[in-house]
Amino acid sequence: MQFGKTSFYLQANHPELKTCWDELRELPVRTVEKAVQPAGLTQKLLPFQLEGLNWLVKQEQGPFKGGFLCDEMGMGKTIQTISLILSDWSPSHPKGSTLVLAPTVAIMQWKSEIEKFTKGFKVLIFHGTNRLSNVKEMEKYDVVLTSYAVLESTFRREQKGFTRKGKILKEDSILHKVKWHRVILDEAHNIKDRQANTAKAAFALRAHYRWCLSGTPLQNRVGELYSLIRFVGCDPYAFYFCKRCDCKSLHWLCTKGPCTECGHSAMQHVCYWNHEVLKPIQYGGATSGEGSRAFAKLSLLLSHLMLRRTKVERADDLGLPPRIVTVRRDFFTEEEEELYQSLFKDVKRKFNTYADEGTVLNNYSNIFTLITRMRQMADHPDLVIKSKTAEPVQHAAADLPQEILTCRLCLDEAEDAVKTACRHIFCRECVRQYLETAVEYKPECPVCHLPMSIDLDQDAIEVDETGRQGFLARIDPTKARTSTKIEALLEELSKTRTEDRTLKTLVFSQFTTMLDLVARRLQLSGFKFVRLMGSMTPLARDNTIKAFTEDPECTVFLISLKAGGVALNLVEASRAIILDPWWNPAVELQAMDRTHRIGQHRPINVTRLIIENSIEARILDLQKKKENLAASTLGDDDKAMGRLTPEDLMFLFSLS
Repeated sequence: MQFGKTSFYLQANHPELKTCWDELRELPVRTVEKAVQPAGLTQKLLPFQLEGLNWLVKQEQGPFKGGFLCDEMGMGKTIQTISLILSDWSPSHPKGSTLVLAPTVAIMQWKSEIEKFTKGFKVLIFHGTNRLSNVKEMEKYDVVLTSYAVLESTFRREQKGFTRKGKILKEDSILHKVKWHRVILDEAHNIKDRQANTAKAAFALRAHYRWCLSGTPLQNRVGELYSLIRFVGCDPYAFYFCKRCDCKSLHWLCTKGPCTECGHSAMQHVCYWNHEVLKPIQYGGATSGEGSRAFAKLSLLLSHLMLRRTKVERADDLGLPPRIVTVRRDFFTEEEEELYQSLFKDVKRKFNTYADEGTVLNNYSNIFTLITRMRQMADHPDLVIKSKTAEPVQHAAADLPQEILTCRLCLDEAEDAVKTACRHIFCRECVRQYLETAVEYKPECPVCHLPMSIDLDQDAIEVDETGRQGFLARIDPTKARTSTKIEALLEELSKTRTEDRTLKTLVFSQFTTMLDLVARRLQLSGFKFVRLMGSMTPLARDNTIKAFTEDPECTVFLISLKAGGVALNLVEASRAIILDPWWNPAVELQAMDRTHRIGQHRPINVTRLIIENSIEARILDLQKKKENLAASTLGDDDKAMGRLTPEDLMFLFSLS
């Protein structure tokens, strides 16, 4: 693919583009120097954190006015950022407020750490129903904490309005009226989709300094980095340029026809990032020709924008205890084996039909569901058997106020439920994973097989909590059975309790109904536990976490990977058990890092429970294959960790 003609027109009308990469090469990369310990910080920073603080301060003084702090999870990105806020803060001469955007689960964690490590900061949580609506009142706070969901909601109500008594009303977004001194995006990959309303809401914020925090800046594709570069506002790399005149803008100005600034058509406007980086890598790969040169440009840009350290690199500074990951392998009982093989033969027959007909790509949603059924059968037969007897939920939530909302991908209770344009219900995280793994296909709704159309930023569908027991209600308590996986879990927990009653364990699963079954078994065995649900408010989550961390009798924390894989700090636990594997290793690594982080003093033991001769063993092998393909943070765009290629699908279904 030739990019020369477009480059000629761009450089003719925008002379600065002729030299921008050369000027970037001449810009000195910041040397490693330590800042002094901030006077107002009650926690002593580690050497690499002082280096990080120095880099953050110098970066704000440079041309980009921000950047990406991408230290590996558990290395203290939060405290380094709090130190940055302190670096130019004075109670008598405030320079302005800092806005922190974070996943809902992390909001109370931010508040706790600010209060723990500083004195004098005025902190506001902008969440829930009782929110400030006065700009001057909000500007009195040093730090404002809110969630991506709240940001998106306020932006949508301002841009598109909302319906009340048959009328469409609009209201100003207070978050977008404030001129922030600094905006910080925690878990910044939440805005990786530049077309999503959450990303657009973040782009529209007004701020002097802009920061992105992420332990996983690139989860799937190089293209995802654009949203972060666009948020920081890197000139010229994030801008749109007209090929016919000197018009340039951070915003796409051709949404309703010709450019509102210069009048030229959308075809005449080019995203510089796409032209210089994304398209050459997509078409040429990262190892030769145009793609190789584009990848070198990307690396150059990130060398001036991103700071990333790993636990291995800074092991001496961190002093973290070792983390030991073991795989426990168990076999089905005779009854479970019979049920699994019956399911597998049915699933394999369907997959072979798709393969023989050459329609694997057209039936990706069906295949995704088939894989999910086998994963659930490996956890507990009732997850499949009882789900078959449940009535499908194909109506709007308003029609079923007391019913369980069932995700049509994981066939589980829908957690943080969202609805497609064709009115089918899914877990928000399930459909996000589905869309990400299906990038090589044309995603369709697994229920009606229409093209998948969904707003991932929509408000979660609410359902009365009295409906939550719908799954367990379908199981006769007198005939309730356990499973090999649950008994293996119980054996591991009992072993830990015998070893040391003070040890605490995190238990992760993809399926909330599996956690229902685990919870019932733990109750019968006398374990005191808490559970993290995706539908919890920040306060409820905080109370749950406090119950786990402060009650010595509470030794088990049940966590859905959809609700708690990121943004949790649970160093009180030194054991973790992963009930069901996922083919993207990054998902499990995030879960493991809830315990293996600064503040942990006990050795970490992670146990992965695998059923032999099942799809789980294949998923484990697939993880290793994907890890080998991703040797660096920025791997080849065609070898993304989170995707399921046709070859991956053949591998998963090649069980004997």
